[in-house]
Amino acid sequence: MQVPLHFRGPPREKPTRLLREMLSRPGIIVAPGVYNPAVALLAEKMGFKALYLSGAAVTGALALPDLGLITLDEVALHVRWITRVTTVPLIVDVDTGFGEAINVMRTVRIMEEAGAAAVQIEDQVLPKKCGHLSGKQLIPAEEMAKKIRAATEARSDPDFVIVARTDARGVVGFEEAVWRAQLYLEAGADVIFPEALTSREEFAEFARRVKAPLLANMTEFGKTPYITVREFEEMGYKIVIFPVTTFRAAMGAARKVLTEIMEKGTQKNVLDQLMGRQEFYQLIGYWDYEKIDARIAEEIDKLVESVKHRHTKSG
Repeated sequence: MQVPLHFRGPPREKPTRLLREMLSRPGIIVAPGVYNPAVALLAEKMGFKALYLSGAAVTGALALPDLGLITLDEVALHVRWITRVTTVPLIVDVDTGFGEAINVMRTVRIMEEAGAAAVQIEDQVLPKKCGHLSGKQLIPAEEMAKKIRAATEARSDPDFVIVARTDARGVVGFEEAVWRAQLYLEAGADVIFPEALTSREEFAEFARRVKAPLLANMTEFGKTPYITVREFEEMGYKIVIFPVTTFRAAMGAARKVLTEIMEKGTQKNVLDQLMGRQEFYQLIGYWDYEKIDARIAEEIDKLVESVKHRHTKSG
């Protein structure tokens, strides 16, 4: 019988090792944003080989702005929830690392313990902003390099991946982004994430000049034009994230259904847009839980009868 993931032990193949192997092999990694365990499980069941936990999606789901308001413990809780029901690598957005270099070391250890395969650290000051908004500010490049070095020294698993994000393009320009990326690589980053590049030409030029595994952010409604996964791969990118897409889709769908209920007093006209009960139960392994519960109950009933019988005979 299939045992639900909630009841399994650690996966036989560590997610950190899986991510390292994917980074070393040909092909691009597509990591959709997942903001809760159900969406994460759905993404894995649909065939995605890596997942991304966005700070913007987590804060959005908590009805908070993406200004660095969530805490390390809140992010770690979401990571634990997701990694408890999935087996593929989870890349986690930890914003600015929740402090300075020493704080970053603790962040890395907690993310490792929570089951993350990678963390992404950015070079903004607090309060940070969404990477596609104006008004961002950067910390000095050497301060970010310290955070990266601290992160690499803190990890207990050498396969744990450190992603360094630079927001320099939108603050001081493309050349600063390239220079910072090269510094962050030298400091020990495994993957470079150039945030908010504004054209295909910039993405291609960045890939030409920064020789490292590169992560591209294909978010909606931002400064980056819509570029396909295949186009990113052809330019030399290794990972593409869609950080807030599922959250925005869920909010849009919820608004539509709520409007239908408000205006018509029923949801029956939008049932085709909902995931059905049976499909959701199949996703989460509902019947497996029932089978486990029934089996245990049957075993205990037999055990009770056996003990009663022995007790009667001995009396």
